[in-house]
Amino acid sequence: MGPAPAGRLVGVDLARGLAVFGMYAAHVGPDPSTTGGATGFVMELAHGRASALFAFLAGFSIVLMTGRRTPKTGREGRRAVAKVLIRAVVLLALGTWLNSTDTPVEVILAYYGLLFVLVLPFRRLRPALLAVLAAGTALLLPQLLHPVAQSAENGTWSDTVLRYDPLARVSDTDGFVELLFTGGYPAPAWIPFVLAGMAAARLDLASTAVRVRLAATGAGLAVLGYGGSWVALHLVPGVRDALTADIREEGYGSGSALSLWWSDTAGYPSGDTAAWLWAASPHSETTLSVVGNTGVALAVLAGCVAAVDRLPRLRRLVAPVTAVGAMSLTAYVFHVVGIQVLGIEELPGSPLRVLAGFSAAVTLLAVVWSRFFRRGPLEQVLGAATGVAHFVR
Repeated sequence: MGPAPAGRLVGVDLARGLAVFGMYAAHVGPDPSTTGGATGFVMELAHGRASALFAFLAGFSIVLMTGRRTPKTGREGRRAVAKVLIRAVVLLALGTWLNSTDTPVEVILAYYGLLFVLVLPFRRLRPALLAVLAAGTALLLPQLLHPVAQSAENGTWSDTVLRYDPLARVSDTDGFVELLFTGGYPAPAWIPFVLAGMAAARLDLASTAVRVRLAATGAGLAVLGYGGSWVALHLVPGVRDALTADIREEGYGSGSALSLWWSDTAGYPSGDTAAWLWAASPHSETTLSVVGNTGVALAVLAGCVAAVDRLPRLRRLVAPVTAVGAMSLTAYVFHVVGIQVLGIEELPGSPLRVLAGFSAAVTLLAVVWSRFFRRGPLEQVLGAATGVAHFVR
């Protein structure tokens, strides 16, 4: 198969780099609800979709660690599982600590740690079964999430759980209730992204036919998710009116609910109405949102892998972006810490120059660091932590 594996990994790192810059845009970029033109459009594209791509690629990483085309078994399999679990604990601890510092960013790392553990039992499944599981969880879990999340916020059972939750007791967070149901990246709505990434990682991405099918599947899912929401908001009786009333009741102003098929510039309805399940806006955590965002992630991965494999000159041009993608954990924590240090409190809402400054700084760091080290600073720490897995017998 020649040099294909290296090319595929470069393509994955390119996709990761795009996800990192998308997260930067969502957090330290201009507010798309008050920024018009092409800038506002690009900023809004990043919202929700960048973090979904991040989660999708996390699934890819799990398969890389546990055996890509052939799952590891025996001692090597047990060591791979131990590495994933150690990584999950480190991410859970790091993310929980960052969230407990009152950063204005809803840090995703703790959610990733939990997701790693939840999907680990499926690591040996074939790509077709992983795809079916991703589709099934996308259809079912968001429907269950919303009533459970509402009961957690309004009921008393969550208070009882919090009293005995060790994560909540050692941090200034709502612990596992937050990670599972009430936080910004609740596990039931984000598991499908990770499973879809695992399915994609099992495929032969060196094959042009596979990449074409991935891109076509991604485009189809995007049309199904966002298009289905558009149709519902425009044609299903009562949906638009119910969402408009809910938005205004929540105090978000007079933004049009018709934009909720892809944008959150109108605001975030409370979710008290069943019509909310027809939205596909960022972080709506609905089936249509999950389907549409998964489609975008598939298309981006297929495009990045194809681009770096078929266009060597482009590979050189995008090398700074792939360098950022190769140290995505460091890059992510870098911007969270930067936001804290600079005292940025309104997210999004910073001038475009702030986004440019963050992006330039992390790119310079990644390019210089990659000339001397194979992995980023935090990636090296994480690698050292997982080294104890070699003692597993």
